[in-house]
Amino acid sequence: MKLVPFWFIVITVLWTGFFVLEGFDFGVGMLHGVVGKDEAGRRAAINTIGPLWDGNEVWLIVAGAAMFAAFPGWYATMFSAFYLALVLLLVALIVRGVSFEYRGKRAAVRWRRTWDGLMTAGSLLAPLLIGVALGDLLHGLPINSSQEYTGSFWTLLQPYALLTGVTLVLICLLHGATFLGLKTTGDMRERAGRLARRVAPVTGAAVIAFVIWTHVTARDTFFVNPVELLAMLAVIAAVWLVYSRSDGFAFAATTVTMAACIVSIFTGLYPNVMVSSTNAAYNLTVHNTASGAYSLKVMTVVVVIFLPFVLAYQTWTYYVFRRRVSTQEFQPLPQRSTRLGAPLPPTATPDGGAPPAGHGN
Repeated sequence: MKLVPFWFIVITVLWTGFFVLEGFDFGVGMLHGVVGKDEAGRRAAINTIGPLWDGNEVWLIVAGAAMFAAFPGWYATMFSAFYLALVLLLVALIVRGVSFEYRGKRAAVRWRRTWDGLMTAGSLLAPLLIGVALGDLLHGLPINSSQEYTGSFWTLLQPYALLTGVTLVLICLLHGATFLGLKTTGDMRERAGRLARRVAPVTGAAVIAFVIWTHVTARDTFFVNPVELLAMLAVIAAVWLVYSRSDGFAFAATTVTMAACIVSIFTGLYPNVMVSSTNAAYNLTVHNTASGAYSLKVMTVVVVIFLPFVLAYQTWTYYVFRRRVSTQEFQPLPQRSTRLGAPLPPTATPDGGAPPAGHGN
């Protein structure tokens, strides 16, 4: 049973990795229509995350699978409690993923604007719903002695959970704006910077409010713990760096802010995994929801062997697609002919090659 705390840490890392990596994807999805003033700009914004977004979403799948394998009792109660919310989350993720692929299938303006709207909506709804769910875990839900949820969908929408969801949406917006500042050039980069400066103060206030409420909910002591303090210092640094136009450091600060906020929820939760508002004796803990010792040992061997390869592959992917994206790459070309007299394909770049790798043409 010494592996029980280890697997709680693994799940915390997986959820943190998901929000750090998919967070800027969500932000770009919400901002692509604002940063990209025309079709070329919107295509450029989408292509900054084109090669990355689907790989980043794998972290969510692995986090859910790890919960199911390591803490089946937690998984069963949580997924039954959040059943309708999870259906909405799946719809948001599916619509968002499909929009990346389908918006470029037709050149009609209405077709592309429809998929753009669905991409924006899905990118906003997903972090909001997951944030509400994480907030509910810590604040408490009506759970009886049989580890069964006794509330309704509306019970999930309590003030602390809603603040958690809104805070994560705001961090995603700032995270995405700073990412666009790193990955674009010219006017798009300037617009991303202006958006970041508008969002930064609101995000800073929301994070500080979230940290204070989280501390009050989870702790009996007056002083904040190191993770909570780190979240507040990181968001203050992010605001300052955004206004000083230090794109790289600002993105690093939003990364730390996101990570610290997610970790603060899980550190406040441990050793519980779901708090019962009915009776503290009915709390779900890492011990009364964990799998058997043999299952945890087998999963630990798998994680130790394969996780380094996954991290190495994802690091290599980010390295390969590290260059900036420019709107000029997606501008329509004048009608001209090749040496053989055939017209150039409309999706070709000025140098005759294919458009940048990734989804979302």
